[in-house]
Amino acid sequence: MGDYEFHWLIVFQAFPQMLNGAFVTLHVAVFSMFSGIVFGVLLAIGKTSNLKIPKSIASSWVEVARNTPALFQIYMAYFGLGAFGIHLSPYMAVLCALTFVNSGYLTETFRGGLQTIPRTQYVASWSLGMTKFQAYRYIILPQMFRRVYYPMTNQFIWSILMSSLGILVGMGELSGETQRLQSLSYRTLEFFIIAAAMYYVMTKFVLYSADIMSRRLFKGEI
Repeated sequence: MGDYEFHWLIVFQAFPQMLNGAFVTLHVAVFSMFSGIVFGVLLAIGKTSNLKIPKSIASSWVEVARNTPALFQIYMAYFGLGAFGIHLSPYMAVLCALTFVNSGYLTETFRGGLQTIPRTQYVASWSLGMTKFQAYRYIILPQMFRRVYYPMTNQFIWSILMSSLGILVGMGELSGETQRLQSLSYRTLEFFIIAAAMYYVMTKFVLYSADIMSRRLFKGEI
């Protein structure tokens, strides 16, 4: 490190503010993931249907979401919509952008999960007098979610890490708060080392929690 001298005290003094930024990071990641799951399920059902309009909408959504950078989506939500008089806060812009991208990736994940469920499951549920909605709610979707559990966990990790792009539109998440604090103290290396450690802890906590939940969800399965 040459003659560089670390000064950690100022970072520790600002740590509560960094924790607030980490809370915003988790907040936007959780809500964008939840919204992405809702849209992803609807789009996956639309993409696997025989109806032309829902299938076209789902396919177009997925193509744009999966083949353009998340940064582009954030800029479009924050600056692009502003050109049409729709002004979103930095938080809402990032939330909408990550929801859009999450739903695009999750659509393909869910579609793959739906395709692994035997057709007999659908037929059996309908033979019991269930409506399509009931069949999906009680029979199909629970099985699908179990089969795509680990890809969903990976997508959640992606959401946490990609929320850092909010720094470019002024959102006060962990990266944005870190940038603000280091600009006041000029202790760039110290602040970003701590921020990197916090990201690491958050992602490891999610993976650990997901592992504990999987043991309960898949108990008795080989």
